[in-house]
Amino acid sequence: MAMKMSLYNKYYINLTIFFIFILFFALSSPLSGQEIKKGNEFDKLIQELIKDGFKKDIIENIFSNESIFFNPEGVSRFFIHSESSLNYDQFTSKKSIKNATNYLAEHKNALEQAQKIYGVDKTIITAILLVETRLGTYLGTRTVINTLSTMASLTDTALRDRIWNSIPDKKKPKKEVFLKKVKKRSKWGYEELKAFIKYTGKERLAPESIKGSYAGAMGISQFMPSNALNLAKDGNNDGKVDLFTHADAIFSVANYLKHHGWKSGIARQKQHAVLFRYNHSNYYVDILLKISDKLKG
Repeated sequence: MAMKMSLYNKYYINLTIFFIFILFFALSSPLSGQEIKKGNEFDKLIQELIKDGFKKDIIENIFSNESIFFNPEGVSRFFIHSESSLNYDQFTSKKSIKNATNYLAEHKNALEQAQKIYGVDKTIITAILLVETRLGTYLGTRTVINTLSTMASLTDTALRDRIWNSIPDKKKPKKEVFLKKVKKRSKWGYEELKAFIKYTGKERLAPESIKGSYAGAMGISQFMPSNALNLAKDGNNDGKVDLFTHADAIFSVANYLKHHGWKSGIARQKQHAVLFRYNHSNYYVDILLKISDKLKG
C-alpha cells in the first residue's frame, strides 16, 4: 500500500512539474500572444517602409520598441472630429488676450527677429501659438508615431475594421463616409510617417518620445511632420530644430507663412488666404485675425 501511494505521488509530482514547465515557457517566450499580434499589425507597414528606401535595421529597431503599437482608440477620434464643434471664441477672452500680451513681452526678441526676417507680424505668430497650444501649455499627449503608424496601416481591412469598431455607436459616421476618409487618410498618414521618421532621424530624436495631437501634429506650433521636415527653423541657433522650444516654434511659424505667400503689409484678404493654409477653417482664421487686432490695439 505504501509503495502504491509512493508511485502515485511520483506520478502527480512529475505531472505537476511538467505543467509548471509548460506554463513558464508560455509566459516567458518572446512569441507571446501580444507580441505576435503587434508584429502582425505593423508587418506590412514595415516592409513598405523598407521597400521605399528606409534602412531595414533602423525601421525594425524603431518598431521593435514596446511603446510603439497599433492604437485604434486614439485614431478613431480622427474620424469623428468636427472643426465646427470647437470653441475658438474662448481665445479672444480677456484672460487669453492677457496671456498673449505677456507672451509677446516674454519672447520679444524671438518674435521681433522672426518678424524682421520673414515679414510676418509678431501678433499673428502669437495668435497661432495661442490657438494651437495655448502658447505652449497644451501640447497633446498622444505618441505621434503610434498615431501615424496606425493611420498608415488602414489599407489592411482587418485593421480598418478595428478602427470602425472602436468608434462609439452614437458617434459613428455613415460607413461610406468613413471608408472614403480612411482611403484618403491612410495615404496621408503614410506620407507623414515617412516624414516623421526622416525628421526624428535628422534631429536625432527618439521617435517614441514625441507626443502630439490626436492627428499627429507636434510641438508648440503643432506642425505635421512634413512641415517640420521642410519648413521648421532653428530660431535659437543651437544647431537643432526643436518645435518644443519657443524660439524654434516662432521662427517655424513665420517661415511657414512666408512660404505660403505672406509678405509685410499684405492686404487683409490675402492674410486670410495664407492663414487658411495653416488650418482649413474660416472660423479658425477669423479668430486669428481678431486676436491679432486685439494685441495691436
